[in-house]
Amino acid sequence: MAEKYFTLHEAQDLLLYIAPHLEQAREQKRAMEKLDEELSRASAEIMVLGGSIPPRKKLAQLRLQRNELAEQLKESISKVAETGCLIKDLDVGLVDFPAIVEGEEAYLCWKLGEERIEYWHRIHEGFAGRKLIDGILPDEPPDRSRIH
Repeated sequence: MAEKYFTLHEAQDLLLYIAPHLEQAREQKRAMEKLDEELSRASAEIMVLGGSIPPRKKLAQLRLQRNELAEQLKESISKVAETGCLIKDLDVGLVDFPAIVEGEEAYLCWKLGEERIEYWHRIHEGFAGRKLIDGILPDEPPDRSRIH
């Protein structure tokens, strides 16, 4: 059972807050991946050259940048997660909002770039099971005692 269930209106209102943090997290993750590749290349180069003197200063700077990005990424993800929504795929920018649909726990499903939340799916269906929202969601938060 989720700690918080969102109405469509509540989830929709959060998009303006979470979208920039989600985009920032994606950019930070991409930058980290580039630094990881650079560090891996440097490590492989040292091995190929028989353990020659590594460029310690450059490697230390790369590691420091990577660690700083990791902290920034953690903070960006936390800002999204603290709202109660769930990041399902950071690379795609996929976010689910716990909700009650037709008396059952489900997710309102949104992807970065979409103007508004237009889809939902049952908990075990995932992105592939997305269905259009056709006015089936109440505007009021659900009564927890009536959830199946």
